[in-house]
Amino acid sequence: MLDTTHINHLKSIVGEENVKSDKAHLIAYCYDATKSRFEPDAVVFPRHEEDVSNILKYCNEHKIVIVPRGAGSGFTGGALPANGGIILALERHMNKLLEIDMQNMVAVVQPGLVNMDLQKAVEEVGLFYPPDPASENYSTLGGNVSENAGGMRAAKYGITKDYVMALRAVLPNGEIIRAGKRTIKDVAGYNIAGILIASEGTLAVITEITLKLIPKPKMTKTAMGVFPTVKDAMNAVYKTMASGVTPVAMEFLDNMTIRAVEQKFSKGLPIEAGAILVTDVDGNSEADLDEQLGIIETKFKENGCSEFKIARDKTESANLWFARRNASPSLAVYGSKKLNEDITVPRSKLPELLDKIAVVSQKYGLKVPCFGHTGDGNVHTNVMCDGNDPHSVELGHQAIEEIFQITVDMGGTLSGEHGIGLAKAPFMHMAFSDSEMELFRSIKKAFDPNNILNPNKMGL
Repeated sequence: MLDTTHINHLKSIVGEENVKSDKAHLIAYCYDATKSRFEPDAVVFPRHEEDVSNILKYCNEHKIVIVPRGAGSGFTGGALPANGGIILALERHMNKLLEIDMQNMVAVVQPGLVNMDLQKAVEEVGLFYPPDPASENYSTLGGNVSENAGGMRAAKYGITKDYVMALRAVLPNGEIIRAGKRTIKDVAGYNIAGILIASEGTLAVITEITLKLIPKPKMTKTAMGVFPTVKDAMNAVYKTMASGVTPVAMEFLDNMTIRAVEQKFSKGLPIEAGAILVTDVDGNSEADLDEQLGIIETKFKENGCSEFKIARDKTESANLWFARRNASPSLAVYGSKKLNEDITVPRSKLPELLDKIAVVSQKYGLKVPCFGHTGDGNVHTNVMCDGNDPHSVELGHQAIEEIFQITVDMGGTLSGEHGIGLAKAPFMHMAFSDSEMELFRSIKKAFDPNNILNPNKMGL
């Protein structure tokens, strides 16, 4: 617990109104999308970078734990105060779009700016910020960088790390550093920005982000393919991507997910289909889009596609995307507790991965509907359990562990976008050797020798 002396000193740094230790604030900042709860001792709202520096310097001297937090939308507990201490809440004051540099095509933002607010601002001037996590309407860019967030457009445009040019950050001892440059090329020194991306707030507190922008595509079209089996759909994915066409997005739903969405929303989905693929293409002319869709249709039909539908307008496009965007909440029809993971494998391994997940599902007697970003090999597996039955939940965790091992054995990764945090920390030994984990710990110690910054995350 923080004593009155610590609380008063923090108030002297940021002002009394920006330090909260009442029960309402402690509860409001004690959970994220995992629904796990850990109450902090206080919530502090820094106003600017100098506040962050002074807070970290004081906490480092007094060995007080700090957990940086944006919107708290993470799925793995990365921003949970599992060891108490202070929540450093960056969304209240440090949430500004500082600059759009049209000449160099970059944006400079504070970490608390919401992803969608940046997207809208840059599109108004004809530019484009592609990373679009499902939480884009509320997740913050600092959180996106800390978790290396992806999204549906990753198939063509990549993920957050592909757009971070430079960072400003505060080390646990209060020192302010710059990592990276606004230049296109920069090979001087270690890639510190690259180390901070996906570090989940364990190494430094990001206070400013310089992001690369690209020209906004003039037009987009959407199409959907219906397949008799998941394996046919997965084969169509990697063969399409190898054909020379790179869709903006290539998303899939398996039969269980299709049926769940249809049961909940009655949208006229093909409930007998083994899987559906929804894809977007973009470009600067109708001819360009039609050529891409023509190639995709050919590849889909070569791999068993029984129906290929192209949206005629934005309304039809939204209808085609409806099932994918509402897949996750629809799965509640299969169980009161969902163990949701975001495993990723090389695209060519997708058919084998889905086959093996089906075997795990049968072995444990649990439904495991799958959907996700197959354009980049990222599959959301959802092990459905009875939340009121401890045995069902235990079987679910055993199934998840087996699925993780299958993924790693295929050359895949435990997480394509959600990160590790607390939830996946017990499985890090599957993906990394003892030497690799020790290297991670050495990096953590170099940045944070007193282990005050978001400790015990990622198995460190």
